[in-house]
Amino acid sequence: MADVFSLSMRIHFFEHSDIEGIGTFEDLLFERTWSATHTRWDLNQTPPDPSQWDLLVVMGGPMNVYEDANHPWLVAEKAYLDRVLALGLPVLGVCLGAQLLAERLGAEVTRNEYTEIGWSELMLEPAMRAPGALFDHMPAVASVFQWHGDTFAIPQGADRIGSTEACRNQGFVKGNTVALQFHLELEPDALRGLVRAQPHFRGPFIQKPDAFLANAVGFRTNRDWLGAILDKMAKRVQPVASIKG
Repeated sequence: MADVFSLSMRIHFFEHSDIEGIGTFEDLLFERTWSATHTRWDLNQTPPDPSQWDLLVVMGGPMNVYEDANHPWLVAEKAYLDRVLALGLPVLGVCLGAQLLAERLGAEVTRNEYTEIGWSELMLEPAMRAPGALFDHMPAVASVFQWHGDTFAIPQGADRIGSTEACRNQGFVKGNTVALQFHLELEPDALRGLVRAQPHFRGPFIQKPDAFLANAVGFRTNRDWLGAILDKMAKRVQPVASIKG
């Protein structure tokens, strides 16, 4: 991976809450000596022009994509994402971020039948594990961390990443847009705010904190999988750099 680690990457993060940060993204970028900048939409910060970053990462948050009335800044964030998508720039969405990308690409975002919290078995679509594909480093059935109550339809022209028992659409890929409903970036320290904010866990696909926090191997494995996805996305950045502006 020496060629990947030699790249100079500028990652910009969209964040939406003080209880949901970037998790292990921070360590992964430090290891690669990639730079990171941040916009907190809930604090009404102004994002940079897309020419100032190489990859946009849209993180999660406790709000829903259809709550513009309660979170007026969502309107401005959606307008920015429309510009990014129209330009075909590289963007990675996680949880709320994935739902925002789905909505901006014309897909419906709704409540899922089940809330999904804890570890689940992600059944990857075979095409996602083909040689050279974005997820070819992951097993056909991968244990990933979840924390969501909403879901999205797959946008027209996009390819589904995989499914779990509780949620059929766990992500999609469309060109330079990658959307993950699941959380590869979370680890115990990053989860403390979420656990404090939502102390009551009920439902057939909701695990207790003492159970899901104990899976140290799972968190390390998810971190490594995320690192490999970032490395592959980094290799795709150069061909689209010329269309920025």
